[in-house]
Amino acid sequence: MEALKVLSWLFFLFLCSWVVEGSDSLLSPKGVNYEVAALMSMKREMNDELHVMDGWDINSVDPCTWAMVACSSEGYVISLEMASASLSGTLSPGIGNLSHLQTLLLQNNQLSGPIPDEIGKLLELRTLDLSGNQLVGEIPSSLGFLTHLSYLRLSRNKLSGQIPQLVANLTGLSFLDLSFNNLSGHTPKILAKGYSISGNNFLCTSSSQSCMAVSKPLNDTGSFQKVSSHHRRVLSVVIGISCTFVISVMLLVYWLHWYRSRLLYTSYVEQDYEFDIGHLKRFTFRELQSATANFSPKNIVGQGGFGVVYKGCLANKMLVAVKRLKDPNYTGEVQFQTEVEMIGMAVHRNLLRLYGFCMTPDERLLVYPYMPNGSVADRLRETCREKPSLDWNRRMRVALGAARGLLYLHEQCNPKIIHRDVKAANILLDESFEAVVGDFGLAKLLDQRDSHVTTAVRGTVGHIAPEYLSTGQSSEKTDVFGFGILLLELITGQKALDAGNGQVQKGMILDWVKTLFEEKRLEMLVDRDLKGCFDPVELDKAAELSLQCTQSLPSLRPKMSEVLKILEGLVGQSVRPEESQGGGNLYDERTCSFSQNYSDVHEEPSFIIEAIELSGPR
Repeated sequence: MEALKVLSWLFFLFLCSWVVEGSDSLLSPKGVNYEVAALMSMKREMNDELHVMDGWDINSVDPCTWAMVACSSEGYVISLEMASASLSGTLSPGIGNLSHLQTLLLQNNQLSGPIPDEIGKLLELRTLDLSGNQLVGEIPSSLGFLTHLSYLRLSRNKLSGQIPQLVANLTGLSFLDLSFNNLSGHTPKILAKGYSISGNNFLCTSSSQSCMAVSKPLNDTGSFQKVSSHHRRVLSVVIGISCTFVISVMLLVYWLHWYRSRLLYTSYVEQDYEFDIGHLKRFTFRELQSATANFSPKNIVGQGGFGVVYKGCLANKMLVAVKRLKDPNYTGEVQFQTEVEMIGMAVHRNLLRLYGFCMTPDERLLVYPYMPNGSVADRLRETCREKPSLDWNRRMRVALGAARGLLYLHEQCNPKIIHRDVKAANILLDESFEAVVGDFGLAKLLDQRDSHVTTAVRGTVGHIAPEYLSTGQSSEKTDVFGFGILLLELITGQKALDAGNGQVQKGMILDWVKTLFEEKRLEMLVDRDLKGCFDPVELDKAAELSLQCTQSLPSLRPKMSEVLKILEGLVGQSVRPEESQGGGNLYDERTCSFSQNYSDVHEEPSFIIEAIELSGPR
């Protein structure tokens, strides 16, 4: 029967894929968007106490503007993030029609009923989290067809039956969490890289353990017929007392087991999580207190919308930067672990590597390697040096490194990460002044509680793309806009907005740059600390690229891959082999451009202000 059921599902999936491939439209013959119909079927089956789905409308042609819904650039629904939204009811089988869905987050609600088999039709699904609900029934074998699945969490429900062999055979899973259910039977060999099945009291975890309790008769009817009624009464009393004693012992053992399971659950996060992401170190709060001198204000090296950063020294004399996140109760433990794991898996030479983390009921802290040269913003503010630490060549290499880091986040991470706050203060410099992108993934990490609110904007005014500021919806093109502003910061050495004291007012900087570009007077933009030492050809191309990146329509902005290609051609022409190894200054032997006009250039008003940070819903 199991084999017949699997064959039926395979035939059904073949028909579905044939229908999808043969269709060039999302509309049915009646003109109804299939994805809209699927989302509305989900809404009908759920009770929405907080009214987070009030904006879902059957008459809408485009669901991409709905709360908790994210779409691809082609307009397909690829993400539903409905965690902790107080939703109850059941899951509609219609969810199987969202054929392009990649992320489904429904954890920490009050959903009941079975998991629909139709979820097995979501062949593009990569992340599925249904933990923390009241789901019942067996785990559908159809989930074993989701070969792209990386994260599957069904913990803390009331699921029963055996673990399907197809699910256990998923080799692409980074983490499988089936803990704290009512699963039973023999545990198959699980091929996921990390998994947890603790809290299932009826699972057999070894071949020597019996999977079924075999009851044996307590008496022999023939022998009872041979004893007297007195003996029968005595035997009945003995059996009754024995049964009462056995039941009492069993209840006591069961209570002790339940109590131990609850204690294990409190430490479950640390035990299972270290197994899953063993390359990250979990610190105790006391360790980080000691490293930062009890979070002394003297050790503060930065602060912003995400929290305060402290310089610390671990017991092994390693220097670290400890980020103490604001509002630690914004995320639950499991969700915090998931997001930290995703950040920790993003490893690239131009990304700030996550070294470890700390989680307590009241604190959320992240630990990074300490960057001795600070941020690009810190270096651009330097005014006391005879020569700036960031000359023109280093600034162009900073732009190149930042572009490589952002490209990795956009196109090589799974799931992809949108930074949402690209600026000079978030680009750090290592010992060789190589650009390292920091704070990626933190906006999503701190927005989980308000994930149903599309206007939860995090970022810095002046660096935020207009569509993100107005709608709260971010994309890769949001980061491209911030990168364009970063280029202007590197060229000018200033902040992206004006305080309003000069002739150039807020919101007019890009128009001013465009005017100077058209009038071929870009030398007026260049940081005065460079003292005219820059390459005019590179200046012209960098300014043009920044204008392309900051166009008001996202569709007109280039992708980060296109930006990187332009920068590699630009920087590659100006860097000699010995300089590419950090051995020299590009302009030590080059005649400084525009040195004659330098004094006239900076008679124009400057545009320095302290940028305003947004860290919550508008």
